[in-house]
Amino acid sequence: MAKTKTSFFCQNCGTQSPKWVGKCANCAEWNTYVEEVIQKKQSHSKQAYSITSDKPHLISDIVAGNTLRFPLPDKELNRVLGGGLVQGSLVLFGGEPGIGKSTLLLQIALSASNLKVLYVSGEESQEQLRMRAERIGITNKNCYVLTETTIQNIFQQLEIIKPQLLIIDSIQTLYTSLIDSAPGSISQIRQCTADLMRYAKTTQVPVFIIGHITKDGSIAGPKVLEHMVDTVLQFEGDTYHIYRLLRTTKNRFGSTNELGIYEMTGTGLREVSNPSEVLITVREEPVSGVAIAAITEGVRPLMIETQALVSTAAYGTPQRSSTGYDLRRLSMLLAVLEKRCGFRLGSKDVFLNIAGGIKVEDPATDLAVVAAILSSGEEVPISPRYCFAGEIGLSGEIRPVNRIDQRISEAEKMGFEQIFISKYNKKEIPKNNIIKVQMVGKMEEFFSKLFG
Repeated sequence: MAKTKTSFFCQNCGTQSPKWVGKCANCAEWNTYVEEVIQKKQSHSKQAYSITSDKPHLISDIVAGNTLRFPLPDKELNRVLGGGLVQGSLVLFGGEPGIGKSTLLLQIALSASNLKVLYVSGEESQEQLRMRAERIGITNKNCYVLTETTIQNIFQQLEIIKPQLLIIDSIQTLYTSLIDSAPGSISQIRQCTADLMRYAKTTQVPVFIIGHITKDGSIAGPKVLEHMVDTVLQFEGDTYHIYRLLRTTKNRFGSTNELGIYEMTGTGLREVSNPSEVLITVREEPVSGVAIAAITEGVRPLMIETQALVSTAAYGTPQRSSTGYDLRRLSMLLAVLEKRCGFRLGSKDVFLNIAGGIKVEDPATDLAVVAAILSSGEEVPISPRYCFAGEIGLSGEIRPVNRIDQRISEAEKMGFEQIFISKYNKKEIPKNNIIKVQMVGKMEEFFSKLFG
């Protein structure tokens, strides 16, 4: 009988080591290595779903066809996936606990009435899923629910039901008897994912798998999961805010820059088709420290509200705080205002917040951030009919940004009267637009046009 082989795996990043070590050399986490048994059986190579062998072909002889997609009832998910769900694709769905992963995928399973769906849950009972479905208020006669954690039993039910869409909740709860280790371990997750990928590619049935995340926000378990699947979706949001963001971090069949926005309600997740209206607060009168930024997420233009508060440092050491915006970039903008423009902010507390609980990375937000900071520091309100789109360089120049025509069109559609952009975007400005476009090149010119 062959000797049982063991190895040590980091439960945070999946790095393998022949012996136990206290600190992982890859992710620098302590006490994350666990010993797992690596046991190979003869039946391990005899899978029910094996990819058929093929012969090599010249790439010039291969006929390029359109990828077969079918749209889902959720328009936001279709946008993030690149236009619809691809047949035979394996989609990894990650997010924090309680953010709404299971609710969203159960909504998809219930609303896809034209598809036969199998929802496999290893975390909830059938009664719990029934209660959640009643709360959502959607019924689907073609939706089957299976509470099972053994991958072999799941494949037996797949042979009987033959679904058109498979949802696994979650991959950390699945278990295969071919691997002698606990559910949720690196070996179990890797093997179960490989079996599901083999099933999806052979039967052309798309598969959604839900994955837990670690304390630093990455997909729990090994990074190998992200390499094996076709698409990685990240469900983000704050449990104290009602809005949820669905981002694509990997997509073999589309763009990775798309964004879907949902609103958490008592009856499930509602699609937000026009996020600019819900991300901007309607006030009776203008207040200082508020500016509207015209940003883009993928090909989608958004209007978001930036809020700033500048006050005298009470304890001598000034504070810098940012929510939803990069704190290092905020420090850079404050240094530019101090060095290039002469504003004395070194002894001031500066707090910045992006309304709605979302996080922005678009550099075009710089101009709105600076406008909000100066508005709060000088106690001069900015008109709520003004918006901004421009990147600020270290020398104080206002740099151009991409997709300026889409930003202007969105601002015009939202009823804004003026938009401040870089003068180097002059060639990309659409013609016959109603909104007034203010083109500026330096910070001094921007201040004089904004505050007079």
